Amino acid sequence: MAIVALDHVQMAMPMGKEDCARQFYCGILGMIEVPKPAPMASRGGVWLRVGSLNLHMGVEVNFIAAKKAHPAFVVDNFELLINSLESANYNVILDFELQGVTRFFTKDCFGNRIEIIDDKSPAFAKAIP
Repeated sequence: MAIVALDHVQMAMPMGKEDCARQFYCGILGMIEVPKPAPMASRGGVWLRVGSLNLHMGVEVNFIAAKKAHPAFVVDNFELLINSLESANYNVILDFELQGVTRFFTKDCFGNRIEIIDDKSPAFAKAIP
């Protein structure tokens, strides 16, 4: 047995805040919304995709934002995304802790931690075959 792929990442969001998720993940990060399967549609939340990455934002009744656990998205226009986030009043925290990795942290509209990595980072470029 071997894991062959990652199907999706699930993150939590508060009930009734789907438009906020769409604004952040589609409007700023450039993901697209995909329809949820009929049996799951009534539960709320939003399913998103970009390329082969699937992100499922699921409703949690007693929602608490993820302060440590987070997805790390690799982007091809690092500076443009920083400008877009700051223009929309999201805090961007540059991080230089990992040598060869250009990255920052931000929070989505629910306070979930998000890491953004520049695809031009030397360490990232070496990791791609």
